[in-house]
Amino acid sequence: MTLTLSELAEKIGAVVVGDGAAAVSSIQTLEEAGAGQVSFLANPKYEKLLATTRAAGVIAPKSTRSDRVTLLRCDDPYYAFMQTVVLLHGYRRHPHAGVHPQAHVDSSAVVGAGTVVYPGAFIGPRARIGRDCIIYPNAVVYDDCVLGDRVTLHAGAVIGVDGFGYATHGGVHHKIPQVGIVELQDDVEIGANSTVQRATLGKTVVGAGTKIDDLAIIGHGATIGPGGLIVSLSGVAGSTTIGHHLIMGGQAGVAGHLNLGNHVTIAAKAGVMNDAPDGAVLYGAPATAAPHGKKNVTLGALLPELVERIRKLEKRLGERLEEK
Repeated sequence: MTLTLSELAEKIGAVVVGDGAAAVSSIQTLEEAGAGQVSFLANPKYEKLLATTRAAGVIAPKSTRSDRVTLLRCDDPYYAFMQTVVLLHGYRRHPHAGVHPQAHVDSSAVVGAGTVVYPGAFIGPRARIGRDCIIYPNAVVYDDCVLGDRVTLHAGAVIGVDGFGYATHGGVHHKIPQVGIVELQDDVEIGANSTVQRATLGKTVVGAGTKIDDLAIIGHGATIGPGGLIVSLSGVAGSTTIGHHLIMGGQAGVAGHLNLGNHVTIAAKAGVMNDAPDGAVLYGAPATAAPHGKKNVTLGALLPELVERIRKLEKRLGERLEEK
């Protein structure tokens, strides 16, 4: 699709400051954009690039000023960027409709209308897949698991693998049969090679609209509320319950059998070992609430210097004591 900047602004709820007649047909970064392309500014630290970008126009916050490039000012430039990508580029088109002949769908499984299943995918016995889902190559849905509508499983995602449950007796780890299921609610997206374990009993639940990045794991019996964002290399251990709109940074971990409230934010590499209330912002390992946790992380980088200073002070103090 090709639009003038004025037409684009109208569609994304922006106000044009400059020449709205220029036509654009694609979107690109500030560094790479050229004639016929629009760009966007969502992070203030990149504002200096407005002085050099060759973009025909830039989607930007309302406070942005420029005397050399046309601006499309709006309240939420990142959301406007998303809208623009959809308008100019659209979503990926699938090479086939329905279930590909090289996918395996058990005869007892149910696959909803509009769902696309790629080659190499496996959908096990009695699994239920909703409408308009996308199951990419080599994704696996184990027996009896349930996916809502518009769920996306990227390549290699595994839904319903056995939970890590063993009873150790006499030095031997005895496997506990995992007889529960996984339920992915509507509009959930699971990244490549991520795993959601089936519950020992009952179900593991990922709430509506939650998005999980690549290489993450949700443990057996955990419940993740709606609207969460879980970045790659993160993990939530079994039987933990987390409220809605979780934000979990990369390489973060949450221990098992905990209760975290709504709108909890967990910083990258944090290790959550205790319950957390609504709105908690957690840093460090073991994680503590901000601002204390943030100070711990910052001061941790200074430990070598602090230790050296203490050693020098101890040495000076010892010398003075010897002089006396």
